[in-house]
Amino acid sequence: MPSSAARVVLVTGVARFLGARVAHALQADPGIERVIGVDTVPPVEPLGRTEFVRVDVRTPGIAKVIASGRVDTVVHSGLVPGTPGTAARAKELNVIGTMQLLAACQRAPSMRRLVLRSTAAVYGSSAKGPAVFTERDQPPEPPASGSARDAVEVEGYVRGLTRRRSDLSVSVLRFANLLGPRVDSPITRYLSLPVVPTVLGFDPRLQFVHEDDGVEVLRRMTVEDHPGTFNVAGDGVLLLSQLLRRAQRPTIPLTAASLSVLGDTGRRLAGLTGFSPELLRWLTYGRVVDTAALAAELSWHPKYSTEAAFADFVAERRPAATAPLALFDRLVRRHP
Repeated sequence: MPSSAARVVLVTGVARFLGARVAHALQADPGIERVIGVDTVPPVEPLGRTEFVRVDVRTPGIAKVIASGRVDTVVHSGLVPGTPGTAARAKELNVIGTMQLLAACQRAPSMRRLVLRSTAAVYGSSAKGPAVFTERDQPPEPPASGSARDAVEVEGYVRGLTRRRSDLSVSVLRFANLLGPRVDSPITRYLSLPVVPTVLGFDPRLQFVHEDDGVEVLRRMTVEDHPGTFNVAGDGVLLLSQLLRRAQRPTIPLTAASLSVLGDTGRRLAGLTGFSPELLRWLTYGRVVDTAALAAELSWHPKYSTEAAFADFVAERRPAATAPLALFDRLVRRHP
């Protein structure tokens, strides 16, 4: 049972898919009096009884929203994934924005609980890593760039907050890659390519968490009291080759250097978002996390396994038509 029930909840990133879904789940709880959703742009779809406030978390305005609303619980729904062209802006939103948000939480006497959606990418992807990461493991090669590096910094700032406000209940959730019919991310765009490039000589072990299970974990952590750091993923593991065979996607093995060139070329010619160093390492070495701590804490198992989450994604997605096949042919000829 919660030590202090959430009454006024603030959810960040409600203009994005996951934040909006979490806000809808929380507003359906009769024990929650108010849900306040914040973002830099208005949400595309209606938020129901969630009160939308347009505010940039990088500014002091977020402190005013928390103080005036007497917010007792904050759900930071996730970091912004950066593409090669937007990495600097994403880092500013992720790191500077979170610093401002945490400072506002520290100053607010009404605050009781913080829920952070982090990412399992903090463990990195490396040939030197363990077969399965637990929450206690340290990455042998920490991520050096991108949203994964941002998440490492953000988790450090959250640990600082817990030292300054020991009365706060803080839950840090390290999500495997989110997957589902409505998820739009670098991973889902990669898996939706008409011809999927893979890293020559590698077949990574992968995990996913279904969007429904991700929302349920965030809801439970918000309305209940479960402080600590927890990995979040669907049960089971699949190889990338297994995923692509089940999706009936043709593949083309390329060297990592060729994949990087493909991302650069595709961004100019076909609207692809590129292959970041973080994505390339994941496609090379993969990453698997242990979720026993979450299952024990919540007495809960996800509805969707990794296999089922991928099957649900494939059932609703058709291959993207944005990358002409000639682009892949050119890459193979130039970078065999």
